[in-house]
Amino acid sequence: MTLFLSLALFSCGEKQDATSTPIDQTLETEPEVIKEYGYVLDDYVVERDTVQSGDSFGKILFDSNVDYATIQEISDSVKNVFDTRRIRVGKPYMLLKSKDTLEAAQVFIYEQNKEDYVVVDFEDDVTAAAKKHPVTIVEREVSGVISSNLSSTFDDLGASVLVSIKMADIYAWTIDFNKLDVGDRFKVIYDERYVNDTVPAGVGNIKACVFEHRGREIYAYRFENDSLPGGYDYFDQNAENLRRAFLKSPLKYGRLSSRYNLKRRIKYYGYRVRPHKGTDFAAPIGTPILATADGVVTKSERRGGNGNYVKIRHNGTYDTQYLHMKKRLAKVGQSVRQGDVIGTIGMTGNSGGPHVCYRFWKNGKQVDPFAEDLPASEPMAEELLPVFDSIKRPLQLQLDNLPFMTEAEDDITEEQEATEALQ
Repeated sequence: MTLFLSLALFSCGEKQDATSTPIDQTLETEPEVIKEYGYVLDDYVVERDTVQSGDSFGKILFDSNVDYATIQEISDSVKNVFDTRRIRVGKPYMLLKSKDTLEAAQVFIYEQNKEDYVVVDFEDDVTAAAKKHPVTIVEREVSGVISSNLSSTFDDLGASVLVSIKMADIYAWTIDFNKLDVGDRFKVIYDERYVNDTVPAGVGNIKACVFEHRGREIYAYRFENDSLPGGYDYFDQNAENLRRAFLKSPLKYGRLSSRYNLKRRIKYYGYRVRPHKGTDFAAPIGTPILATADGVVTKSERRGGNGNYVKIRHNGTYDTQYLHMKKRLAKVGQSVRQGDVIGTIGMTGNSGGPHVCYRFWKNGKQVDPFAEDLPASEPMAEELLPVFDSIKRPLQLQLDNLPFMTEAEDDITEEQEATEALQ
């Protein structure tokens, strides 16, 4: 009897110890491994900074205990991937240093922009690699009604002003965005780019948009094809190219300061007739001057009252000329595309202020480009129409189902009123 009782007590004691053990013990967890750019950060001393005025690749490494001979070897070894002379003030970088008393740099990581970065690794062998952060594309929809101008409307909507700039480029041949009316309205479908899903990296392509100007709706659809100049273009709902063969202005930002006028009289010359066969566009010195159409440069020189100028042959009918440049950035024989920068605004030759005198030639005679019915770009090839239509139809449906801002506000108001009536 005594033996049985002792065994029972022993068994109960074992059971009690087993149940109490988990309460007193805590489980050990593995430390979190933090990696960036493919490196385990805990293996190094990490230094993050931005390039300061006076910094160079060599100075940054020398200050991190890398000798000049090694720095030169690194620069020579990686020059095909990364020009170490071209680091820019304000750009972020990271150094991974040895975990010893010397703390010498072993890896240099340089952020060229939000998407692109370069890794220069000289821990063992010297290597360099140009890489990209993962980018996520998110489709956005925006609609609005013009209250003053396009950019301020986008700003009021909390949308990127870059979208308004892209829209202005798309409609550059059909709408004068300096003369919009209050009440004009738009809808646009576009892509936004994000690095690592969270960091905004700018605006991508505009897929489709519609702009209602003075009661006229103008649709625009992005269509990509290898046969198109530049690989893509924007077309309306009838597959008509929105781009004209010639830009209206050789400046992206500037003002028309003097028109083509064969009867111009100037006080300085005693009010005698001094024909002005060009169209002047004023802008600050250094403003880029654009080729208004595709062509080949036939002249690039400095001569007399013209100052620095470039002349472009576009086809058997049209030539254009750009006078008074500060710098010429196109050479004779060079092929240029519409929108290419061929020079900068200056005051060379006979010029009373910074501007470009834009001259337009038709069949060898100078004419007023604003009085010409300029040709459209090449029409879409007939065999591409079914492909374009398959892209256009769902985008048009998406645009048509997107309410304008005022319509959206009306819907919200009606919903609020209905909710309040039930309360």
